[in-house]
Amino acid sequence: MKVHLLASDSMGTRSMACCVEASGLRVLIDPGVALGPRRYGLPPHPLEYQKLEEDWRLIKSHAEHCDVLVVTHYHYDHHSPEEPEIYRDKLVLLKHPTRNINLSQRRRAQYFLERLGELPERVEYCDGRSFSFGDVELIFSPPVYHGTNPRLGYVTEVAVRCQGKCFLFSSDIEGPSIEEQVNFILEQNPSVAYIDGPMSYMLGYRYSMKSFEATKQNLIRVLRETEVETLVLDHHLLRDLEWRSKLGEVFSTAEELGKRVQSAAQFAGREELMLEARRKELYEKFPVEG
Repeated sequence: MKVHLLASDSMGTRSMACCVEASGLRVLIDPGVALGPRRYGLPPHPLEYQKLEEDWRLIKSHAEHCDVLVVTHYHYDHHSPEEPEIYRDKLVLLKHPTRNINLSQRRRAQYFLERLGELPERVEYCDGRSFSFGDVELIFSPPVYHGTNPRLGYVTEVAVRCQGKCFLFSSDIEGPSIEEQVNFILEQNPSVAYIDGPMSYMLGYRYSMKSFEATKQNLIRVLRETEVETLVLDHHLLRDLEWRSKLGEVFSTAEELGKRVQSAAQFAGREELMLEARRKELYEKFPVEG
């Protein structure tokens, strides 16, 4: 099994897009990329837009060669309704557009399905289901919170299993701080887990200390109670320049167990850019005229 992490917050844009190859099957999960509209009171820097275009080209190039495209929820950093051509002749597995979904995502889902039209070979709703392709199995969790409550809707977590190996994709759980979120991870017993970490850059006003402490303990549970070799933490977490120090207990547990905790950029062998978290620095180093 090969895992290609294509775009992420640690690489410079809001995304968790990744491609998994197993026994000849190619699966692209959450083919979307976006930028944070405001940070430190500033709009995205031109260098961020440049990275956005670069990442979207990479995602589209992988989509051409994939058999299955997965969309775990309808935020624009996880799917793009404006270029539906990438879904042409593919099996498309989608979060259910009307069940366990908030109003905003319900509207986006309806628009997305209208844009897809007859382009895909087939569309299936994946919540709580599994799909087999020879010796490859895709297993989807029941809908879990996008975060700590239903305000932002729900997502589906994904496990790709093949020949005793498992890749786990958490989607936007902002944690895991909730039992349903971590239980699916523990049940799947992944070799590599790609997890959307806690929203620590908003700690204390949009993300509570209680949720943050629960997340730390649940990440430690994943390290101790599964055979995971590499725990990849990214997305919301990598909007915080101090993320490593804030998760010191997780890193020390991994070291004790001989396991790895990495950003998506590290896993992909790429430079950590974290452009959104460094937006203020970008404007200072590369001033924008006008």
